[in-house]
Amino acid sequence: MSDFLAMCREHWSSGLEWSPQARTRSESEDDMKTCIFMTVLLYAALALPAFAQQANPNSSAQPTPTRSSDQTTPPSQSSRQDFWEGDQPSFGALIFHPFASKGYVRRHVQPIQDRVNELDEITAANRRLISDVDARARQGIQQASEKTNLADQHAVEAANKAQMAHQTAAALDTRLATDETVVGNIDQYKSEPQTELRFRPGQTVLSKQAKDALDELAAQVKDQRGYIIEVQGFSSGRGQAAIANSRKMADLVERYLVLNHEIPAYRIYVIGMGNATESRVTSGTRVGISLLKNDVDRIAKQQ
Repeated sequence: MSDFLAMCREHWSSGLEWSPQARTRSESEDDMKTCIFMTVLLYAALALPAFAQQANPNSSAQPTPTRSSDQTTPPSQSSRQDFWEGDQPSFGALIFHPFASKGYVRRHVQPIQDRVNELDEITAANRRLISDVDARARQGIQQASEKTNLADQHAVEAANKAQMAHQTAAALDTRLATDETVVGNIDQYKSEPQTELRFRPGQTVLSKQAKDALDELAAQVKDQRGYIIEVQGFSSGRGQAAIANSRKMADLVERYLVLNHEIPAYRIYVIGMGNATESRVTSGTRVGISLLKNDVDRIAKQQ
């Protein structure tokens, strides 16, 4: 500024001097006018920013609402908005805006910074909410997966149990069929070759030959099931005397088998036939022993 005034004074003094080589008076006056105009313009440029700042000192501040006794009056809106608030800027604001002070800039930037901070807080809250929802969704999916795996395990166990039950039922069906066969054949006896013991007239004890024959018969039925020993006594003579004598000799055979070979008495059937006529007629006293067997023992061994 001082340099500019010194230049103006130099032009002014040079305009007052007169020499043959100097410029004309009119040219000196024009230079003087130019300096005055530039000075006025410079002062105007320095004064307009201050005037523009004083025009809107509280543009960002909102007026305090007043409350009446019976109703609430909404806060009045400012009739004039600043360049930063969206209105069309004035010519002075466009020209002198770079000359704004720090306080002016801070006053207009602070609402924007507050809004940015608010948006950051909202974004952080939304991020936490999304993270919480994602965590709960993952937890729900994990629980559903665990329950599905548990249900699969129960289904596999149920299938295994059903298969075992089916196998058991099949085995029971097979066993039932076998038992039905056994029950159906339990009274179906097959006769083995008959053993015959002969006694002399008046003989009341078993001979050695008779005992050997009974020992051989007892060895055949040892530790077996499903058999019956039928003992029939025959005696010469007539009437009850012959029956009694034949029964007496049959009882000798039964007693020997029970006492000496521990054959159950319920498996031995004794009957005195007397002098009953047979297909093969023989004379004298004798005892016929028949071994009857069914398939119970054979089926038991197969199982």
